[in-house]
Amino acid sequence: MTAILVAVGAFLMTLIGGYVAQRTGDRRHLVLGFAAGLMLGVVAFDLLPEALSQAPAKLHGVPQALLMFAAGFLTLHCVERSVAIHRAHEGEYASHTHAHGHAHGHHGRSEGIGLTAAGALVGHSLMDGFAIGAAFQAGGTVGTVVAIAVVAHDFADGFNTYTVTRLYGNNRRRAMGLLAADALAPVTGAAITLLFTIPERVLGLYLGFFAGFLLYLATSDILPEAHSPHPSRSTLICTLVGVAFMWLVIGLAN
Repeated sequence: MTAILVAVGAFLMTLIGGYVAQRTGDRRHLVLGFAAGLMLGVVAFDLLPEALSQAPAKLHGVPQALLMFAAGFLTLHCVERSVAIHRAHEGEYASHTHAHGHAHGHHGRSEGIGLTAAGALVGHSLMDGFAIGAAFQAGGTVGTVVAIAVVAHDFADGFNTYTVTRLYGNNRRRAMGLLAADALAPVTGAAITLLFTIPERVLGLYLGFFAGFLLYLATSDILPEAHSPHPSRSTLICTLVGVAFMWLVIGLAN
């Protein structure tokens, strides 16, 4: 039951993170820079070490968790490149309309990437709930340490879920819906651990794949978007602060 109460704290922190993200106004470039730093910190200090510890077995000399990490990065890269190539070819033709006058655009493809990314973040929050539940099953001290880390970085999850969804052109209603799903996910994950747990190796492979997914978003999309309309110094500082913040959170938890 303690795990459920802690997960409710994660629920509230996720909503707070999303609220902060949507109230930034013309400081969007700073928000994106900070979000990228948080994502890089989560990948480097949390996801990859956890994935390697849970799925250390090697395939042809390389840990399976790292192979999944590369697969996650390349999967999103291939999806984005295929969309870009498709758009480039479509640009050679005039836009068309039917008799009812509705133009046919392709903005929804970008929206789909945003929804997929946010969905992955929701999945990560679900795993956070699993982590809370499993930790408290292992003991009160372990559960408390894990709870501190999860509740602290669920602020970043809520922040990133709203930011990534909106970055790819989704409307505020969709972003709020995904934020709500992200907030509920740790509570759901903690509740599920009362019934069963995920095999450690499977969880490690998932975390590796998700780490590659997040790294691609942070480096190939969010950072370029953050630096494009504004001088980069303040944005760079926000990125460094985001990484340092996650380092502090993970260090305190461990």
